[in-house]
Amino acid sequence: ENRVGILVHTSTPSVVFDRHSLEGVDESAPYARRTLCHYATSKIIAEKLVLAANSPHLLTTALRPHLVWGPGDTNLIPRLLARGRAGRLKIVGNGTNLVDIAYIDNVADAHLLAADELATAGRAAGQAFFIAQAEPVNLWQWINTLFAGLDIPRVRARVPFAVAHGAGWLLEMLYGALGRTREPPMTRFVAHQLARSHWFSGARARQILGYRPLVSTQEGLARLQRWLKGEEPCSVPAAAGGSGRGGNRGADA
Repeated sequence: ENRVGILVHTSTPSVVFDRHSLEGVDESAPYARRTLCHYATSKIIAEKLVLAANSPHLLTTALRPHLVWGPGDTNLIPRLLARGRAGRLKIVGNGTNLVDIAYIDNVADAHLLAADELATAGRAAGQAFFIAQAEPVNLWQWINTLFAGLDIPRVRARVPFAVAHGAGWLLEMLYGALGRTREPPMTRFVAHQLARSHWFSGARARQILGYRPLVSTQEGLARLQRWLKGEEPCSVPAAAGGSGRGGNRGADA
């Protein structure tokens, strides 16, 4: 009716996160059967609908960027900074968990690549793709590197996973009983996200979309720190394909 022939849906790796560490898994991983939040549940429903709608008349694909961050962020980074400055951020678990992260310019580029691929070869049609940096990072080392450039004290205090998970359950019950609509300061989902490893294979995105991170983790952190200090405006990612792609490429971190 509206002559839309291509749809690139922004999904999330949370659709396969089933309370356990995920290390190097690919897109064959099944959808989570037990989710801990409405966000993950709604994303599973949406991704299934989008991929099921794939047809010769409407080519669809789903991208799963993980922990999107960078200049202009109004969600993840502000919350980290607020808790860090207040001394309310603690390492959950043993602090060795590796996670995928995705710099915003790279995520935007992946969407453009997916749209271009659907418009030409069409191999991405009906498929999902994990999108991230070249390598996973140690979550807490990455946070402390970010904090170091902003004169925020390092996160050193630790809390056992069982304690954080129990606190999350209690707060969820309390907020529900009181009818509060705000998210509690700790939830079971957040406890798992902060303590578990969750990183994924990028092979399918490389092979089919031709995706490579344009901005390295190190360069992305430097840009983010400059933006947070008011030294740099939000950047506009280079267009996918053609001469525009690759102009901002940095060394892989």
